[in-house]
Amino acid sequence: MSSGRLLSILLLLQTRGRLTARALADEVEVSVRTIYRDIDQLSAAGVPVYAEKGHNGGFQLLEGYRTRLTGLDTREAEALFLAGLPGPAAELGLGEAMAQARLKLLAALPEATRSDAERIGSRFHLDPVGWFRKAEQVEMLPTLALAVWTGRSVRMRYESWKGEVERDTDPLGLVLKAGFWYLVARVGEQVRTYRVGGILDMEVGERVFERPAGFDLAAHWAHFANDYENRMRQDRAVLRASPGALRALERTDGIAARAVRSAGPPDPQGRRIVELPIESIDGAVSDLIRLGDEVEILAPAQLRHAITTVVAALARRYGLAP
Repeated sequence: MSSGRLLSILLLLQTRGRLTARALADEVEVSVRTIYRDIDQLSAAGVPVYAEKGHNGGFQLLEGYRTRLTGLDTREAEALFLAGLPGPAAELGLGEAMAQARLKLLAALPEATRSDAERIGSRFHLDPVGWFRKAEQVEMLPTLALAVWTGRSVRMRYESWKGEVERDTDPLGLVLKAGFWYLVARVGEQVRTYRVGGILDMEVGERVFERPAGFDLAAHWAHFANDYENRMRQDRAVLRASPGALRALERTDGIAARAVRSAGPPDPQGRRIVELPIESIDGAVSDLIRLGDEVEILAPAQLRHAITTVVAALARRYGLAP
């Protein structure tokens, strides 16, 4: 007999009122026969649960009865920090704990405000993954999360753009960014960032490390993200862009949007000069060629040449004079 399941049934009846045996069975993922046995166990324990027969019948608690078994355990309290992210919570191994925590919170709320809390959950949803992409599947994430939480060292083999490397790390935190998980870890005296999907294998050690004094994960990540974007886009492309191209660039990302907002005044055709930060010539070609003749590249000369080379190759491919 699962005491956790009995508590779930009790809280479901308290928060939702009358429920059929089938509805309860679906919620706690057991058979209807098991639900009947669980209801008998609750009755034997003194819980005033009774059955209403008929088409709209089901089990319910005696009016006015409220359980006081609403205290949150440690894992459920941890799950509350991800209460708005059921997918990531499940990836970290906290999915079941978060469901239990939500039930307990609803049970603890006054009846007048409980419906408001349930309405929020039914009307607001957060999906952190970009369009046309799926969340990264990372099997080792729960183990890594446990190492972060308990402060234990991790030895990992990681695939970077330079090749495979091995690192002894002190894992300081995990960050979810646009559907991808990142590990922030101390390596020697430096704090570095690794994409969790790039970890080939890992081993959690017995050594318990001390976190750096005053380390703030959110502040560190904000600084890292800003620095990374600036480092990756140190070059500039100067464009003459049409209104349609300006709108397309503005939707690309925050950096492009800031560049568009700083564009020069429109010429008689409505085109404006934009100085766009770029990561590389090849990357800029891929990003800008989709805009066709809506943009004219003024500088640098290498980018103009690269675009011309691609256009000439396309003309030859389709049998047109370059």
